[in-house]
Amino acid sequence: MKIFETENDIEDNRLNAKSLSLIPTMGNLHDGHLSLIKEAKNYNDKTIVSIFINPLQFGPNEDFKNYPRTVVSDIKKLKKIDCDYAFIPQDNFAKELKLIKAPSISKKLCGKDRPGHFDGVLTIINKIFSVIRPTHAFFGLKDYQQFILVRKFAKNYFPGIKIIGLPIIREKDGLAMSSRNNLLTRDERKIAPNIYGRAKSYSSIYNKMIFRNKSFDEIYDLYALRIIVQKPEQCYLALGLVHNLYLPVQDRFKDFIAMPKTNGYQSIHTTVLTKDNRLTEFQIRTNDMDHTAEVGVAAHWLYKGNDEIGEFDSQVSWLRDLLSMLN
Repeated sequence: MKIFETENDIEDNRLNAKSLSLIPTMGNLHDGHLSLIKEAKNYNDKTIVSIFINPLQFGPNEDFKNYPRTVVSDIKKLKKIDCDYAFIPQDNFAKELKLIKAPSISKKLCGKDRPGHFDGVLTIINKIFSVIRPTHAFFGLKDYQQFILVRKFAKNYFPGIKIIGLPIIREKDGLAMSSRNNLLTRDERKIAPNIYGRAKSYSSIYNKMIFRNKSFDEIYDLYALRIIVQKPEQCYLALGLVHNLYLPVQDRFKDFIAMPKTNGYQSIHTTVLTKDNRLTEFQIRTNDMDHTAEVGVAAHWLYKGNDEIGEFDSQVSWLRDLLSMLN
């Protein structure tokens, strides 16, 4: 495998291939990156991986200095998989570049909380594409908003480059592979794969508006994130992480683990104010608690009513199950 460190290295060794596959990375390569290289080999004569930690896409309070740097092991992995070329430029590769402004779609979703991030991404992609001039470029769909922006950018300014997106590669426990996973502590790593989003049911929202006389804007938990952990003590660790990230809303905290409901329901509920001023509820519980809440005697559909069974029948069914559990 040939390694290039400068633009002149690339130009002096102009890659003599009919077609060339590029996989742009920031290093700390994992199986997700390697899957892109394997797929790229099916498309083209030659493959080239760029490794550059782009300072332009990091905000002032983000993790540029702490981002994992593992060039030696990265090179070993590339050689093992028979990659043809690696482009590993020096830090000045991103200096004195004219910043490219990303389109308005970059201001939504991830970009809403990371102003300037996608400007930096497109600026360095523009430089890498201009230097390497590939025929194909491969991106993982984990960063889907980035993929959409790069594809649109290439269509407008590099029409000869085909942008190909490939599925997310996950760890055995379901967590999407990412270089930043190495920055998680052991306890954070256990929590990370078990965070789920859920929307409240229309009937639940309607009932709060009608029977509690609340307006739509007064309902805090239109959207909730559920964190599932292994042990009860980890629930409180997760709570601390959430409150460190977001501002807790006063009087919107309930500890149903310390004081379970009469039907056996256990969970921690906290409502926080996110960076975009959205009120979001977090529910934190163990696997066992979640099972009881979803399909056990504490299941919402049992004691809140269901389209298929009447309210009285549901209460009788719930009581029967509860007595059965106690016996």
